[in-house]
Amino acid sequence: MDDLDRRILSILRRDSRTPYTEIADRVGTSEGTVRNRVERLVDEGTIERFTVATRTGNVKAMIEVSVAVDVDTTDVSARMAEWSEVDFVWQVSGEADIVMVVDAADTGAVNDLITKARDLDEVQNTKTRLILDEQLG
Repeated sequence: MDDLDRRILSILRRDSRTPYTEIADRVGTSEGTVRNRVERLVDEGTIERFTVATRTGNVKAMIEVSVAVDVDTTDVSARMAEWSEVDFVWQVSGEADIVMVVDAADTGAVNDLITKARDLDEVQNTKTRLILDEQLG
């Protein structure tokens, strides 16, 4: 991945619907080059998916999950990623092993997700942080 790929990705992170012609103008290349680069980044798995960010009035939260040392975090993460309110599941270093970013209808729905996570045999502990504001970087 070179600097041009990074600049294209930066634009797509902010708005994945940005037309290739606009991206080309902003990075100083042709629409065909942008299209080919994006297709290559998708084929290589650098771009995993195109998604939608919403402002629904819902409650957003990060639920940090700790599991036992002998637990396969990839398996637990994959199961959590299936839950409908979960936007992202990250395997992380530090105190927690997994972080779920959730978008739930209300605090009751966030609490239901915490309970659902705690009900998994592999989960030892959770810590939740409500997201108060979000800025696009």
